Amino acid sequence: MAALIRRSCSLLSSYCKHGSLATVCSRTMASKTAVGFVGLGNMGSPMAKNLLKHGYPIVAFDVFPEACKEIQDSGAQISDSPADVAEKADRIITMLPSSPNAIEVYTGANGILKKVKKGSLLIDSSTIDPAISKELARASEKAGAVFMDAPVSGGVGAARSGNLTFMVGGVEQEFDAAKELLSCMGANVVYCGEVGTGQAAKICNNMLLAIGMIGTAETMNLGIRLGLDPKLLSKILNMSSGRCWSSDTYNPVPGVMEGVPSSNNYQGGFGTTLMAKDLGLAQDSATNTKTPTPLGSIAHQIYRMMCAKGYSQKDFSAVFQFLREEENL
Repeated sequence: MAALIRRSCSLLSSYCKHGSLATVCSRTMASKTAVGFVGLGNMGSPMAKNLLKHGYPIVAFDVFPEACKEIQDSGAQISDSPADVAEKADRIITMLPSSPNAIEVYTGANGILKKVKKGSLLIDSSTIDPAISKELARASEKAGAVFMDAPVSGGVGAARSGNLTFMVGGVEQEFDAAKELLSCMGANVVYCGEVGTGQAAKICNNMLLAIGMIGTAETMNLGIRLGLDPKLLSKILNMSSGRCWSSDTYNPVPGVMEGVPSSNNYQGGFGTTLMAKDLGLAQDSATNTKTPTPLGSIAHQIYRMMCAKGYSQKDFSAVFQFLREEENL
């Protein structure tokens, strides 16, 4: 029944294409049922807040009470466990740090699947092993629910502004129902194929992101040692063929750009530990598919070294600082 309601809402939404009519339709559908949200970290909290801003009642859970307090102050209802969330909502979004966390939240003693409603739509926006996504999809199907993987790209800034990119894998017939929610949190919602393909797209993207960030950090460091002003060098790169996201949007050199982690002692943003984790997933996939990824492998080693040398809680752009320290050894 819940799945039928979702499909009906999606069909109704397709007729509401313009102006205030679309807003009315969206709010009408949003007011009917609550949306569950599990995982209220740097990414999950602003994502849940954007759902609230679009009129969706939120039933939330996080293992850290302070994270729950913040979203509760924004109007969400707090639950005692993922299972409790599943009792109160038939559409649930999860945003978790790693594969073990996702397994626990879905299949643990107090996991979602212990009390999930038949026909529920489960959307996992964590970045985890594609094979784990497939396992969770099979377990969800046995419980009568639909599981989709929908990892994100864009970072904390895009999560706050609602401009994330979602890469979605799962049953295509359920994509419109998922997109209804994901569009409240992202500017781009892309269907990638069967379950696991969203994760595949994400780990490929993050491998390139890591390689690009290391390259930008090396380039900026070399330019500075050659006597170039870092702001001038950044300007030249961004009007030349070396331009990339790490140079023009998320520059790793302190003082070159405002509002990025490098200008805040590398606090906030996307943690080095998480980048090392994602690169590990990419290397596992490369091994399983016998795909040569020499630069991805080197990037993985660099971020693992950073974690071992005290950078684990800093933003991944701190690779610039790491390289500066390494040259003095």
